[in-house]
Amino acid sequence: MFRTVITGTGCVIPPVIKKNDDFISGNFYINKNEPIAQPAIRIIEKFKQITGIEERRYACDTTNTSDLATEAARLAIQDSGIDPETIDQIIMAHNYGDIAPQTYQPDTVPSLASRIKHNLGINNPTCVPYDILFGCPGWLQGLIQADIYCRAGAAKRCLVIGSELLSRIIDDHDRDSMIFSDGAGACVLEYQDTSDTGRGILSACTRSDCTDEAFYIYFGESYAPDADGHRRYIKMKGRKVYEYALKHVPAAMKQCLDQSGVAIEDLKKIFIHQANEKMDEAIVRDFYQLYGIQEVPPFVMPMCIHWLGNSSVATIPTLYDLVIKGQVDDHALQHGDVVLFASVGAGMNINAVCYRY
Repeated sequence: MFRTVITGTGCVIPPVIKKNDDFISGNFYINKNEPIAQPAIRIIEKFKQITGIEERRYACDTTNTSDLATEAARLAIQDSGIDPETIDQIIMAHNYGDIAPQTYQPDTVPSLASRIKHNLGINNPTCVPYDILFGCPGWLQGLIQADIYCRAGAAKRCLVIGSELLSRIIDDHDRDSMIFSDGAGACVLEYQDTSDTGRGILSACTRSDCTDEAFYIYFGESYAPDADGHRRYIKMKGRKVYEYALKHVPAAMKQCLDQSGVAIEDLKKIFIHQANEKMDEAIVRDFYQLYGIQEVPPFVMPMCIHWLGNSSVATIPTLYDLVIKGQVDDHALQHGDVVLFASVGAGMNINAVCYRY
């Protein structure tokens, strides 16, 4: 029995700490020219209650998305112990490319995956680098695609990375901007005989809704009345995203777990996209209720959003790396444990992957 196995992981946590108090001097607007009729400190307090975020990480001005991705990739390759020249595919998930400080235009040519291959010094011409733009679920979609290529015999080793610098595209006058952060996570996947261990990817599920939902997360103008009308920032219809996630993500998670053949009682951890603490808790609660379980088991859902914020495609690989390396209190994995990865984001896209560690 052959399966696609994660054999190495790595993550990069940027050094600049941005605390909630750093936003107190901000002027927040709901829409263009509509100031929020509350003091900034009250807006920030309510923000923390809903999202759970106390601080987030930003990259230095000298660092870009592909730089973070390269370092996370190096760490994953080192952790796996492989020769990088034996990598068949480099799959890079992001949404906005490289954006240099004080510039507005995303740079995506050459692809970020090509830049990473260059930075890693990989000469093998059969190592194929390419990017995925799939919203926050991009890293998981990379996992799914790598697994398909491996099972089809088109690859044996893949490097999957999720990296984002959202601090370069946030509107300081939009309270939603406090959610977003920077980071990178990566893993090496290998197609192996797992007859003795049962390790590897067990199942996957993907859903996409692109009618009205397509623009729940989008690029738009700053809310500030005197803003440059030519510059665009990440924008989100928060209530719509929340309602969409609660309606569809638990069902996608259940479909994925059911396809794996693993009983809900044997699920050890859920690694969910670190988007919003209250939303993530509600998703996991509704997921268990689909099985008739009213109480979520303790210690099933590790989180890092409180101190890392929402780094989009980087949240799940970062959290997974931290847990397996013993850096998240009260959370650890033993070989044989079954975990569920799940994410939702712009598109709107959802995916879930069931994995035996």
